[in-house]
Amino acid sequence: MRAVPTRDTVLSSTQGGSGGPAAHPHATLRRSVAALAAVPLFDGFSKRHLRRLAREADAVEFGPGRAIVEEGQAGEALFVVLTGTARVVRAGRKVAALIPGDFFGELSALDGGPRTASVVPETPVEVLRVFRHTLFKMVEQEPVLAMGLLEGLARRLRQVQPGTPVG
Repeated sequence: MRAVPTRDTVLSSTQGGSGGPAAHPHATLRRSVAALAAVPLFDGFSKRHLRRLAREADAVEFGPGRAIVEEGQAGEALFVVLTGTARVVRAGRKVAALIPGDFFGELSALDGGPRTASVVPETPVEVLRVFRHTLFKMVEQEPVLAMGLLEGLARRLRQVQPGTPVG
């Protein structure tokens, strides 16, 4: 089971990172590449890899109040916030706020495990959604990307758990 929003939650979804019918494809691709480049998980990706990933990603809009992902559910995608704000909720308590440029869902996207928190839009939110199978397909075709993902994940874990001994 994947953490996909219900029909009434998704305001719109467009393939390939397109921001909607009025968006110019090159401008939208540049915006998606820039959003992905800001994600530490993708620090090891070249511009070429980021463009490829952006072409495979979906831009999805969500209305306020209904979860984009739900704590405990299996996940198959990671998300980068393009516009709007959302709250991260763990065990019913708000633990963080997300703004444009923030990302979430990377652990579940990599291991297919349950979501560690829910993410609920506070305003209309547009996210860039990257599915697990897209990442894995790229790593299969270019194994060097696996090292970049591992390094990015290690940086993310250190950031999220600063006082935790590692190694």
